[in-house]
Amino acid sequence: MKRLILIRHGKSSWELNVRDHDRVLLERGINDAHLIGKHLDTTVISAQQIWSSTAARALQTALIVSEYLDYNLLSLKLKRELYTFDCNELMSQIKSCTNDIDTLMVFSHNHGLTDAVNILGSHYFDNVPTTGAVIIEFNTSQWSKINNGQTIAHFFPKNLK
Repeated sequence: MKRLILIRHGKSSWELNVRDHDRVLLERGINDAHLIGKHLDTTVISAQQIWSSTAARALQTALIVSEYLDYNLLSLKLKRELYTFDCNELMSQIKSCTNDIDTLMVFSHNHGLTDAVNILGSHYFDNVPTTGAVIIEFNTSQWSKINNGQTIAHFFPKNLK
């Protein structure tokens, strides 16, 4: 059994004159990341491995959420390949996870993230909002063979406030 937790980065700012990769979270994004982290902690959902896009907004979101999960930040893996808006690239990265990991948490970007959730899971979402988390389970022992998973939960900040 494999469990995938996909989380879209928090709300970020377009106000600063920086590259897209360097955009940081707005106060709302920070607050929502704390909200999701607290909720994941109270529902006893943890990850053996956490991966994050190298984009500032995704990394900030991952660091805040990880704080609530008592996750060793030295184990957090930054992956430039997760700075993608393409579903196929995102799924290729996920499917490359080593099989000794049963629960993987990934922080990435839309539209690829929403598309991956809809392709891999059993519940359709028009859009996974910023800081939205979707948890999908797969009846397989190999990440390379994940498909037709069961969406077991989703947590969106607006529903937790």
